[in-house]
Amino acid sequence: MPFDLIDEVLVESRTVQARVRDLPSRVVVYLLLAGCLFADQGYSQVRHRLVSGLDGLDVATPTAGALCQARRRLGIAPMKALFDLLRGPAAGIATTGTRRRGLLVCAIDGTTMTAPDSTANLPEYTKHRCNNGGSGYPLIRVLALVACGTRTIIDAVFGPTSLGETTYTHRLLPSMHTGMIVLLDRNFATKDLLASIDETGAKFLVRLKNGRTMPVLRRYPDGSYPSMLSRVAVRVIDAEITISTDNGQHTSLYRLATTLLDHHRYPAAGLLTLYHQRWEIETAFLEIKSTILGGKVLRARTPTGVVQEIYALLVTYQILRTAMADATDTQPGTDPDRAAFTIALHAARDQIVHATSVIADTNIDLVGAIGRLVLANLLPDRRIRTSYKATIGINILLTHHDST
Repeated sequence: MPFDLIDEVLVESRTVQARVRDLPSRVVVYLLLAGCLFADQGYSQVRHRLVSGLDGLDVATPTAGALCQARRRLGIAPMKALFDLLRGPAAGIATTGTRRRGLLVCAIDGTTMTAPDSTANLPEYTKHRCNNGGSGYPLIRVLALVACGTRTIIDAVFGPTSLGETTYTHRLLPSMHTGMIVLLDRNFATKDLLASIDETGAKFLVRLKNGRTMPVLRRYPDGSYPSMLSRVAVRVIDAEITISTDNGQHTSLYRLATTLLDHHRYPAAGLLTLYHQRWEIETAFLEIKSTILGGKVLRARTPTGVVQEIYALLVTYQILRTAMADATDTQPGTDPDRAAFTIALHAARDQIVHATSVIADTNIDLVGAIGRLVLANLLPDRRIRTSYKATIGINILLTHHDST
């Protein structure tokens, strides 16, 4: 995140400080990003991390109140502009596992984040009822479009939970395009939304409710059949998936619909396997909420501060994921799944504390310090998501009663 990049964003968003301060706008941007790397600390402690490697230099020592005023003065615009600049599937899009037959594999899903229970936040972000009486904190709904291969964020929207996931998904449509296959779960299988996705040129693969009536126009040799989902032509796959483990077997019925209509190029069994990639977005949310935030509540006690902080969080996550993708791209055939997010996060924290490349100009290589540590600590090849002795059987249903 070189200085000139941040300065350019500040100029474009018209948020460069009007006069020289102890906390110029550029420093506040870095403070917000570093705050995501040290989520368990207040901003005063985060500022200390930022300057701890600047021994011998005369640095400002602003109060906690000054830090608060500086964040308020910066506002939302530069953090949103920075996210818009950095979001995307990552430069290393030729990486192993990112595409399926030329299509960029993506997924859409939603999650919630918790904000402080403050007087300012409550009118905007409400609490929800749950089994123990309530969520305890106001919730923010976050929807993201993620590249499954690299888990980088192509786009994200967020706001009050008074709006549902399908409503927010319409705001992601401008980021969908031809050459993309979007994976969705049953909550997104509404006719209008799927028709809107189809109109972007992107293909989709969505799970339907098993009881949903779909006309069988004919039957293909792979067990799939063409049908209509409102005004969209789709191909439907009915399958029975059985997972066998030491604890027994569990069987579920799956009904998938896709706009990949060519059963020769995209056979049914391959699409069932592809749908499993949808879980990569769940892992991305886990890395943001559990690994970066450590399960903690956001800091901001105002709605504007919440938006600013979430954009900073998305930018920080995107930077780490991009560095990881750049690293694995230097070793052909290395799946990005093998890059450990925790390693990248701790490496980034170390760069902040040591003030790496801040004082003296240095050449920045593609891999960098974070990438070198990632490559030195690659995870084993992805294992099945149950016990190590588990097996999966897939039966594609030829009729509603018989299977093969």
